[in-house]
Amino acid sequence: MRHLILGAAFAMLLPLSAQAQEAGDAAAGEKAFAPCKACHNFVKNGVGPSLKGVVGRPAASYEGYSYSAALKGSGITWDEANLHEWLKNPKAKVAGTKMIFQGYPDDKKINDVIAYLKTQS
Repeated sequence: MRHLILGAAFAMLLPLSAQAQEAGDAAAGEKAFAPCKACHNFVKNGVGPSLKGVVGRPAASYEGYSYSAALKGSGITWDEANLHEWLKNPKAKVAGTKMIFQGYPDDKKINDVIAYLKTQS
């Protein structure tokens, strides 16, 4: 019985440790965000839309930017899961997007960028 209780407690902790491993580092994310600065900032639209407050925002909703029809019709809300898929491969997430960024192959870097974006609300 004791082993069952300990086993159950350990199984409950596994998702928590996986989440802790997946938590990004905002300082590292700021550095990883450097290529994004060519098109995005947190003040106004540029080549790409402002990313101020992007986490939790519906896709294609920042005023004054001309989004692709594909992104407008995506129905996506930029939660962490959707941002992760987008930053991994934007064209796979939303075929027909205007964004030319190829994506980050490294999940750690993606998690870091998301952590940084969360600081820019």
